[in-house]
Amino acid sequence: MKRILVGCVLVTFASLMVFTGAARSAGAEEQAAIPAGTYELDKSHASLIFRVSHLGFSMYTARFTKFDAELFFDPENPQAAHVTAKVDPTSLETDFPVEEMDHDFNAQLLGPDWLDAAQFPEISFVSKEIEPTGGNSAKIIGDFTLHGVTKPLTLNATYNGGYERHEYDPDNSRIGFSATGSLKRSEYGIANGIPAPGSDFGVGDEVDIILEVEFSRPHDSKAD
Repeated sequence: MKRILVGCVLVTFASLMVFTGAARSAGAEEQAAIPAGTYELDKSHASLIFRVSHLGFSMYTARFTKFDAELFFDPENPQAAHVTAKVDPTSLETDFPVEEMDHDFNAQLLGPDWLDAAQFPEISFVSKEIEPTGGNSAKIIGDFTLHGVTKPLTLNATYNGGYERHEYDPDNSRIGFSATGSLKRSEYGIANGIPAPGSDFGVGDEVDIILEVEFSRPHDSKAD
């Protein structure tokens, strides 16, 4: 259910690069060398996770396995960064033990009572504003679309570093970041199972989003 929100994010997630001003693993000179242009999501180094309260006993955790994002990044003007992301809701993975339980929980969550993936086949995020909050952190504010509803979503992002090229990755420039956010699924028309006021019995309304992503760009590409 809430995994949806995670999708937004993901992405979402890419705008982080905006804090290129201070990377943990790269010095100022290396940072300045990172070329401006459009970066593509490295799907082999990206995860989109979401968590939601289950009966108040645990934070149920699941993920989406198919999503993509594109980031425009200029180290000389980080606030001009722009990211777009798309998530395939049918890639939802809960790791539910189907064979043991004789029930397809993933399919249930993709049905009309939850994500309704047949009617809403895409989750998306488009950044609108980058608001630096520290040397390597920023708020990424954008439009998140889930279940056919578009609302503002803010991601709290941390820029983890980058390089123009590396001996182990000679063909690409690379940048990476972590991001978190949250949303209320009821605001997107997904209210099934929300606990009654004063109770935790059910599936929580608030969904936590967790993103870990890397973006790469051929080192000899011309700036966009």
